Amino acid sequence: MTVHFIGAGPGAADLITVRGRDLVGRCPVCMYAGSLVPEELLAHCPAGAQLIDSAALTLDQIENHYLEAHAAGLDVARLHSGDLSIFSALAEQLRRLRRHGIPYTLTPGVPAFAAAAAALGRELTVPGIAQSVVLTRMPGRASRMPEGERLKTFAASGATIAIHLAIHSMDAIVEELIPYYAPDCPVAVLMRVSWPDERILRGTLTDIRALLAAEPMERTALVFVGRALEAAGFDESSLYSPDYRRRFRNANAI
Repeated sequence: MTVHFIGAGPGAADLITVRGRDLVGRCPVCMYAGSLVPEELLAHCPAGAQLIDSAALTLDQIENHYLEAHAAGLDVARLHSGDLSIFSALAEQLRRLRRHGIPYTLTPGVPAFAAAAAALGRELTVPGIAQSVVLTRMPGRASRMPEGERLKTFAASGATIAIHLAIHSMDAIVEELIPYYAPDCPVAVLMRVSWPDERILRGTLTDIRALLAAEPMERTALVFVGRALEAAGFDESSLYSPDYRRRFRNANAI
C-alpha cells in the first residue's frame, strides 16, 4: 500500500500531469480537497473508488483515513491543488506517514504562480529587469511567518514577488513595497486561474487598492508585484545570440 501525493494543478482539469492522472486512475481510494480540486478530475478514478473530500477534515482525521487504507492494503491517490512543494500542508502529512512506516510518493503539479504567469502572458524573469522570483505569503491564522521573512527583505532585491493568500493584506503590501518598487510599479491580482470564473486585475501599487475596492476578490487570489510584469525596453537574452558559444551551437555556424 502506498499513498500517492499528486499535484492536481491550479484548477483546469487538463492541467494535471499524465503521471498524476494515471495514478488517480489506478488507486481504489482518492482523497482530494473539494474546495480547490475540480470534480472533473474525479472522473479519472476507477469505478467503485472510495472518494474522500478532505476540505472539512482535521489532520487527525486525514491520518485515520491513511491508516484505514493501509490496513486494507489499498493505495491512496491524495490530490492537492497546485504543486506539492509550496503551501501544501504536505510536510505534516509525510511526517505522520513516516511515523507509521507507510510508504508514499510525490508527483509534482503545475503551481499556481506558473499558471498565473501564463494567464498574464508574461515571463517573470526578464533580462536586466528581474532574474529572481520570490514565492511568499502574508502572515495569517494558518501559520506564522518566520521573523526574517518580510516583504521589505525580499523587496530590497527588486525581484518579481508572487504573494499567495494575500488579498486581505493589500494595504500592508502597498505600504511595504512602494519604497522599493515605486508607486508606478505594476501589480497583478489573479483569482481562480484556469477555472471558468478566472479573474485578472492589473494595476500599479498606486491604484490597486481602489481597483480591488471596485471589483472585490476572494482571499485565495495571488498577487504579483514587479517590473517584469510590464517590461518592454529590455535587452534580449544572450542565449540565442549568434555570438553566444554554447554546447549545441558553434558561434561561427550560419
